[in-house]
Amino acid sequence: MNRACVLLILAASAIPVAAPAAATPALAPHRAVYDLALDKATDRSGITALAGRMVYEFNGSACEGYTVNFRFVTQIDTREVSRLTDQQTTTFEDAEGKNFSFVTKSYIDRNLDKELRGTATRGTKGLHVELEKPEKASLELAPTQFPTQHLLELLKKARAGETFFETDLFDGSDDGDKVMTTTVVVGKEASPKANDPEIKADSAFLSKDQYWPIDIAYFDLEAGSGEELPEYRISFKLHQNGITRDLIMDYGDFSMKGKLVDLAMLPEPKACPSK
Repeated sequence: MNRACVLLILAASAIPVAAPAAATPALAPHRAVYDLALDKATDRSGITALAGRMVYEFNGSACEGYTVNFRFVTQIDTREVSRLTDQQTTTFEDAEGKNFSFVTKSYIDRNLDKELRGTATRGTKGLHVELEKPEKASLELAPTQFPTQHLLELLKKARAGETFFETDLFDGSDDGDKVMTTTVVVGKEASPKANDPEIKADSAFLSKDQYWPIDIAYFDLEAGSGEELPEYRISFKLHQNGITRDLIMDYGDFSMKGKLVDLAMLPEPKACPSK
């Protein structure tokens, strides 16, 4: 579940690595809080109730790189048990989208269940991944991009009026050992409605800023099933500075929704030095 949640918030290379900072869309440093609830569940999922909270903090700039701190807590009830899960992730992506570091700690009922720690480097022929935990490993993966570049690509294509595209992504989630293929559908740009309940999170900003409805499907083409069915889908409203809201995460047997309940704009980074 971790990858979809992270991508949903970050989320997703058309932006050249060597492009000047002024050509890169500005992403707003911010802290967003989302309340989570069960959207729907099939009998096969066994889920009877779900609730939780997601907190996402984004900082950085096109010259300093980007840092994300993310926490995702859910209480999931089934017919047999009730389980509290807590996922805490910190990532850093350098300004050129060449280096990416990631740390994720996953807890079940307040006990540490898994820790994932590693780095990834984009090379001319592919992606090199060094894992430190849960055990040391070196991996060579297909050429791809990291989460912030994925988001910047999505914003650039949305602003250009493109409605559909496919791209790859590595975000260091799950076991940190795979590249996902994503198909992205961009809806028509729209203005928030006055009675939109999420506007209360920050009416000064959200009531004025337009957004695109986005739908992304994630495929693991290396799984070899041949069916090419998505592992999951996510949809959300994406504002022009990278803020997302009105989330739906669909895992097939069940889906959850996330509503923005609090938004704090953080201090803007210093201007990039002129070259």
